[in-house]
Amino acid sequence: MTLATPVLHTARLRLRPFTGADADMLFALHSSALVMRYWDSPPWDERARAERFIDTCGKMADEGTGARVAIERASDGAFVGWCGLTGWNPDYRSASLGYVLAEAMWGHGYATEAARAVLRWAFDTLDLNRVQAGTDTRNVASARVLEKIGFLREGTLREDCVVNGEVSDSWVFGLIRREWRPAAVPTPAREERR
Repeated sequence: MTLATPVLHTARLRLRPFTGADADMLFALHSSALVMRYWDSPPWDERARAERFIDTCGKMADEGTGARVAIERASDGAFVGWCGLTGWNPDYRSASLGYVLAEAMWGHGYATEAARAVLRWAFDTLDLNRVQAGTDTRNVASARVLEKIGFLREGTLREDCVVNGEVSDSWVFGLIRREWRPAAVPTPAREERR
């Protein structure tokens, strides 16, 4: 079963499928040591990784396992980062949420806005019952985003990752459909039909 990657709009953002034209910005994002400091893999050191990432996004949609969208600012088209759902399981009605934003885009509420739009799509269009997310316990800003959009911290995975050669713990967050509060979205996200 395929999963059509959506185009979503919020008050300040447009979330859309990746294209080959995104490779340079995607590489700049994932090659930043600061942006990737809490990620479970090292920063990219070759541009070909960005091209493979974009190809993988297409394969995920074709295989029906998830959808990742590029985030751009609606006012000027500036690349903000990406957000997506992986591990989509229609039988269990579950998936995992992830996002990465460029350093220049931190602190503006874009992660919260983009994640809310993706969650609205997940619960309304995909009829999910549960969305899970995880973050390094040192990444307090990401944990704050998840809590702001309604996720509850469900536990700690002790020493589950090695980040930049350092063993680290992760927090697991969950959001259940009945706890989702779409009214928290200031401007309703809308899906573009194609």
